[in-house]
Amino acid sequence: MALIKSISGIRGTIGGKVNENLTPLDVVKFTSAFGTWLQNNKNKKNLTLVVGRDARISGAMVNSLVTATLQGLGIHVVDLGLSTTPTVEVMVPELNADGGIILTASHNPKQWNALKLLNEKGEFITGENGAEVLALAESENFNFAEVDGLGKYETRDDGFAIHIHKILDLPMVNAEAIKAKKYKIVVDAVNSTGGIAIPELLEHLGCEVIKLYCEPNGHFPHNPEPLKEHLGDICELVKKEKADLGIVVDPDVDRLALVDENGELFGEEYTLVAVADYLLKNKKGVAVSNLSSSRALRDVALKHDSEYFASAVGEVNVVTLMKDRNAVIGGEGNGGIIYPDLHYGRDSLVGVALFLTHLANKNKTVSELRATYPSYFMGKKKIELTPDIDVDSLLTKMEKEYQNEEVSTVDGVKIDFEKNWVHLRKSNTEPIIRIYTEAFSQEEADSLGDQMIAKIKSLI
Repeated sequence: MALIKSISGIRGTIGGKVNENLTPLDVVKFTSAFGTWLQNNKNKKNLTLVVGRDARISGAMVNSLVTATLQGLGIHVVDLGLSTTPTVEVMVPELNADGGIILTASHNPKQWNALKLLNEKGEFITGENGAEVLALAESENFNFAEVDGLGKYETRDDGFAIHIHKILDLPMVNAEAIKAKKYKIVVDAVNSTGGIAIPELLEHLGCEVIKLYCEPNGHFPHNPEPLKEHLGDICELVKKEKADLGIVVDPDVDRLALVDENGELFGEEYTLVAVADYLLKNKKGVAVSNLSSSRALRDVALKHDSEYFASAVGEVNVVTLMKDRNAVIGGEGNGGIIYPDLHYGRDSLVGVALFLTHLANKNKTVSELRATYPSYFMGKKKIELTPDIDVDSLLTKMEKEYQNEEVSTVDGVKIDFEKNWVHLRKSNTEPIIRIYTEAFSQEEADSLGDQMIAKIKSLI
């Protein structure tokens, strides 16, 4: 059980002791801090916040606490009810609201929940802003409204419809080409809100939808992180139903994984690669991902005479670099698609629409499309160090060791070799260096990780 306070929000397990878990008192305190911070920074009265939640078992309870606390501050609340992270992000500017709160612990198990905080653009607040909210929560310097000044409360049920129609209106989404293919698609939404949103989108695109775990009751039938070891059921069902593909989303629908017609995973890293391939073919520009994402995105960008840049790990960092470089497409290798023509946030719905457009245009099966991209394999290892070792100086030594290679120090140390790469990042909470590698085979990726561990030990 845990309570994790970070610059992007607060998350924890339901129940237990105050300040150790996400208890009702913690929810109220943190909501009060965010609402107060907004009031302090906005030169206007009558603020409005949009609130939406995934289908977690604790969602309704947490939602009641959050919305009532905001009303207690005198803030008007628009409650979308069951929603998705990207839908809330779209609805904040759509409703001219002053911010938003998404109630979701993303891919964490069912006992977790979280408050994710959005600014008036529907984007995650900055690290600096998050630190100010945390400080306010600690001080508990809140001033609640008197009875005549309580905030109003309203519900809306048109969030999905507005979000989907914005996607269908995008010039790069070719609904007619997709409809002509009459795709048969299996959807695994891990019994959360993707079970409402994704089928609704697919039906607009003329697809036949087979639902697997699409009942939004919060009882996750498998680990909700969309990784290969958790997705045996959809892989089997795609084959059994002779479907064209499978679509998998996490509980808050910001990560998209795909299954080909043979029941094989397309690869989370390659969701972004395929979408970028389509977009950059039609508009040369810039693609952005984080330093731990696959080199395949860089390969695709170069193929289309476009540029590729890598940010520090974290969605906020990817978005910042995308804005700096005016990127056409960006995201993270965990299946997170960020398409700025719609909004600056990871969005599985727009990812689905762009991927299916690309697939229809190519006139290939999903496995045939996957075969057109270079195959890379990733390795993840870590080296645990004693607390007295200076991790920063160790990373500086590694940087010097490989100074003749292409080295980035934006986020830890990333060393790009000709045929593979390694990314070394220190943990913020314990004396650990995380080691990410990528190469043309799994054996090579794992071997490179072992080599780096040996090198680090030799420098201690």
